[in-house]
Amino acid sequence: MAGDVSGRDLWVDLAIVLGSLALSAFFAGAETAITASSRARMHALEMSGDKNATIVNRLMMTRDRFIGAMLLGNQLVNIAAASFTTSVLVGLFGDRGVVYATAIMTVLVVVFAEVLPKTLAINAPDQVSLVLARAVAFFVALFGPVLVGVEALVKGCLRLFGLAGSEESMMSGHEELKGAVDLLHREGGVERSDRDMVGGLLDLKELQVSDVMIHRTKMRTISASLPAEELVREVLASPYTRLPLWRDNPDNIVGVIHAKDLLRAFDAAKGDTKKLNLSEIALDPWFVPDTTSLQDQLQAFLKRKTHFALVVDEYGEVMGLVTLEDILEEIVGDIKDEHDLAVQGVRVQADSSVNVDGSVPIRDLNRVMDWELPDEEATTIAGLVIHAARAIPETGQVFTFYGFRFHVLRKNRNKITLLRIAKVGAEVKGEAKKV
Repeated sequence: MAGDVSGRDLWVDLAIVLGSLALSAFFAGAETAITASSRARMHALEMSGDKNATIVNRLMMTRDRFIGAMLLGNQLVNIAAASFTTSVLVGLFGDRGVVYATAIMTVLVVVFAEVLPKTLAINAPDQVSLVLARAVAFFVALFGPVLVGVEALVKGCLRLFGLAGSEESMMSGHEELKGAVDLLHREGGVERSDRDMVGGLLDLKELQVSDVMIHRTKMRTISASLPAEELVREVLASPYTRLPLWRDNPDNIVGVIHAKDLLRAFDAAKGDTKKLNLSEIALDPWFVPDTTSLQDQLQAFLKRKTHFALVVDEYGEVMGLVTLEDILEEIVGDIKDEHDLAVQGVRVQADSSVNVDGSVPIRDLNRVMDWELPDEEATTIAGLVIHAARAIPETGQVFTFYGFRFHVLRKNRNKITLLRIAKVGAEVKGEAKKV
């Protein structure tokens, strides 16, 4: 019968409904906030002594139990609110009260117990997590015994259907960190140079020395058969401090001449080049496999206290050379000093296209132009074009792939020496971008 609810019972039921909605908002907001909070920031706050951050970190470490507690609490209070509302409205309006209760509770739960608290939580997850941490920990402990049984039941059901899998993340820690830094860069929170440095540091484990080495066709070497006077002249004219020394043929590297060692010997001989003994001056060459990772090579450089190594393939043939500077440039970008050559092989044109020497490494071009050309199948930009075209292009040919247009401008025999690259659909700009 309608009207059977007393005034006192009505206010008690109303208070229970409002309290249930408040608890529902708490559970929904807490779940969203702690799930979306920054683990790195919470770790930093914990290290600085923040007790609430310690609780948040502990909750995130037991994510399944935490989420289960929030869902359990949310369902309990939502059911309670719906039941008391239905009871009150049925008492006031009879059978129509069920319809009224359904409509009213749907609006109240969706707006005030779900959307509103979750929106507030997602806008400031770290702050909300710290505020609610102690209360959430209380409910997780309160529902603990129930959750243990629920977890056992869920895992049993998963095993029954063969769905129990590994809880390990599909992404490695390096991939997650790199992805986070790239995302922060896109959102404007991290500068491009900082993103490149972090990305370069994380890539050291994935890259091999063959990806950054100076190819043997670009190596500057010295013949051991040269007269000492001419050899001194060659060393002084070179922009490099260390030069490989070969005998009989350029592939037969027998030592490495260090400019300082040569000058010291030249000074000790009082300028008499006839007294110079190359066998005493030259350092023993250090050969490393081309498959060595940059991380391992960096550690080897530091351990041996040397900055120069020759790279060989599986047949022992010299492929190029790698230096400590080459590896550091993968982290901090191009390092130039007063003796380095100024030519980079990348020249931006007035129409926003880029003229690129074929020997320019893809990673260097990506770093300079902030592009994302793939570098898994080739090291140089010419190698990328040949790989994508599945043939050696002719001068004048144009290819479109990876969202870019590649125009072969110059070729020397089977070697692409110059390309013009432009983004497909890029607007023509009147002013060249300075590189």
